[in-house]
Amino acid sequence: MPSDRIRIEDVAKLAGVSTATVSRVLTKPELVKPERKKSVLDAVKALGYAPDLAARSLASGRSNIVGCVVPTIDHAIFARSTQSLQETLLQHGYQLLIASHNYDAKHEERAVVALLRRGVDALVLVGTDHTAATWRSIKQWGKPTLLTWSCDPRLPSIGFDNHGVAAALTRHLLGLGHRRIAVISGYVRQNDRARARIEGVRYEMQRAGLTLPASSVIEQPFNLAGGRLGLQALMQQRVKPTAILCGNDLLATGALLEAQRLGIRVPQSLSICGIDNQEISSELNPGLTTVSLPTEALGRISAEKIVAALAGEPLPTKELLPFELVIRGSTSATR
Repeated sequence: MPSDRIRIEDVAKLAGVSTATVSRVLTKPELVKPERKKSVLDAVKALGYAPDLAARSLASGRSNIVGCVVPTIDHAIFARSTQSLQETLLQHGYQLLIASHNYDAKHEERAVVALLRRGVDALVLVGTDHTAATWRSIKQWGKPTLLTWSCDPRLPSIGFDNHGVAAALTRHLLGLGHRRIAVISGYVRQNDRARARIEGVRYEMQRAGLTLPASSVIEQPFNLAGGRLGLQALMQQRVKPTAILCGNDLLATGALLEAQRLGIRVPQSLSICGIDNQEISSELNPGLTTVSLPTEALGRISAEKIVAALAGEPLPTKELLPFELVIRGSTSATR
C-alpha cells in the first residue's frame, strides 16, 4: 500500500492502540511502555507509514534527530560505537545524523554549525579538542550536548581514561623487564586521546626512573601503513627499543607485520602491544596484547543518556567506562 495513503489511524488500528499513543511513540517515545512502543513501531514498519516530519516538528518543537560529529567513520572503533549509538536511538524513535571531519578542527566547526541549523534535538561529539567558535556555538545553542571518548569539565562527558589505558600497558611492559619502550602514536594534533596515551606511557616510565625521549615517539596515521612506517623508523635508531606500545591495534598490527617482514622475532626480540582489542587482534600470530575498550557500550550508554536528557533528566557530569588489559603472545619478558 503506498505510504501516502496510510494514515495514523491505520497504524493505531494495526497496533491496537489509540492515535494518541501512536503520536506519543513518534514524538516522545521515552514516555511509552516498551511493549506498546514496539507494537506501534512494528505497525509503522509493516504499513510503511511516513509521518509528516515537518508538521510534527512544528507541533512538538522537536526534530527527533540527534547529531553526531566523529573524527572519521573509516576506523572500526568509531564505526562500532556510532552503530551502537544509532541502533539505540532508533529504538527510542530518534534518527542519527552523522558528520565526520578527519581530525580537522575547522571542518568540525562547520559540521557542528550545519547540524545545529538542521534543528537536531541533541549533539554528540568526540574528544575535547574543539575550536573556540565550536565551544561558543554549543554554549549559545543550549540543548543537550554530550562529549564521548574523553571527559572535559565544560560539558557532560562519557569516555575512557586514556592516560590510564596507556599506563596499564606500560606497567605490563615494565613488569616484563622492558626498559627501552617506544611509542607509535597517531597524530596528536586535534586528538586529545593520542596525547593522553603518550602521557600515560611517559608517566609510568618516570615512576620507574626512566625517560621517554622525543625520538622514541613516532607519529603516524592510524592505519596499517602507519604501523609499518613507525616500526621502520624505530628500528633505524641507534638504540632500538625492546618493546613498542602502539596507539591502536591497527598501528600495532602494521608494526607486527613489518617486524615479521624484517625478520624480527615477536615477542622474543621485540614486544608489541596495541589499544582497542579489535577483532583482528586475536587472529594474528602471535595474538596481540592490547586493551579492550567497551566501544559498543559507549554508543549505547551515550544514546540512553541523550534520550533521558531529552525527557528532562540531567546528563552525567563525567562517566568513565571500564577497560581491561588483554595479554596475548605479542609481549614477553625481555632477554
